[in-house]
Amino acid sequence: METNTATLKETGSPGLIRPFQFAFPQAELDDLKQRILATKWPDKETVTDASQGVQLATMQALAQYWVTDYDWRNVESRLNALPQFITNIDGLDIHFIHIRSHHENALPLIVTHGWPGSIIEQMKIVDPLVNPTAHGGNSSDAFDIVIPSMPGYGFSEKPTTAGWGPDKIGNAWVTLMKRLGYKEFVAQGGDWGALITDLMAVQPPPELIGIHTNMPGIFPAEIDGAAFSGAPAPVDLSDDERIAYERVQFVYQKGIAYGYQMGLRPQTLYGIADSPIGLAGYFLDHDARSYELIARVFNGDSEGLTRDDILDNITITWLTNTAISGARLYWETWGKFGYFNVKGVTIPVAVSVFPDELYPAPESWTRQAYPNLIHYNKVEKGGHFAAWEQPEIFVNELRAGFRSLR
Repeated sequence: METNTATLKETGSPGLIRPFQFAFPQAELDDLKQRILATKWPDKETVTDASQGVQLATMQALAQYWVTDYDWRNVESRLNALPQFITNIDGLDIHFIHIRSHHENALPLIVTHGWPGSIIEQMKIVDPLVNPTAHGGNSSDAFDIVIPSMPGYGFSEKPTTAGWGPDKIGNAWVTLMKRLGYKEFVAQGGDWGALITDLMAVQPPPELIGIHTNMPGIFPAEIDGAAFSGAPAPVDLSDDERIAYERVQFVYQKGIAYGYQMGLRPQTLYGIADSPIGLAGYFLDHDARSYELIARVFNGDSEGLTRDDILDNITITWLTNTAISGARLYWETWGKFGYFNVKGVTIPVAVSVFPDELYPAPESWTRQAYPNLIHYNKVEKGGHFAAWEQPEIFVNELRAGFRSLR
């Protein structure tokens, strides 16, 4: 069984699609546990909240569970139960899940994860999308689903030269879908997946007939620039626009320190490649609301993400040694593309607004950003990792959002 990108590269061939399964040696899992046990812990934070970062009690609870109760073999079994493949695109081996629905006229869909993420984020939505009649949907809601690992993430190969930014990844996804035989398809993304999906749609290939995003690029250039600079909100904003402005300004000013570090100096982050607790702490500190939703499960709460969900995602990054290669995507994008601004998409777009996203996209700016908006809905709960945390709501949004394109 193939277990690392070096093996994948040796067996790769342009255009060939080959099955993939994996199992990590027990010695690597034992090494992970020993490294966790050998963690050199810092002092406790000097405040009673998370304003200094991920709290010591949360990290120590995570470490305890990781060592004593967590079982990586469970996620291996679940992933290996899905059809996984490798194909070489532009000299790089790309890993992906691909499942064709047994329902006729299923709509082909490619879903892109983000950072700090992996295909783990999308595992809960696979069967409801492919087999809707078993999950409260109709056969007419069925999708063929493709979930690739971004270059440098998970089981996809790590780029050894610069150039694999979100625009090139989007082009690779078009190649992948065409290679799988799809003449028409739709795309979905959140976090990096949202940016990649937007850029796919800017100069859309004829095969791409629509997109769905849960982190839409909706900020007009002048608004985005003002928020980035720390300027007060313009006086003429509506209430919804003001909330979005203040939230994205907080992200720019206080909530995206990791983005600056990875965007400018990703290679310096040796600590997260060498320490599993260092990696876990870095991954948990994505944004204030996501951290709150994650930390609560280590305090005994249960809604949304589980402790296993969180550790599945951290562990796949650790075992594939992709902390730094994943970080370089920020460097590839720095100064080239904005994260949250309007891109100029004109094809059909569906937007779902989750209340605990980095910012709640107001309908006014969403309609300006996407002139061919076919679906806009504010859902009742969920945050930045929507497919992972609220899969049922997410699946219903995809069904509704793409229904008019079938």
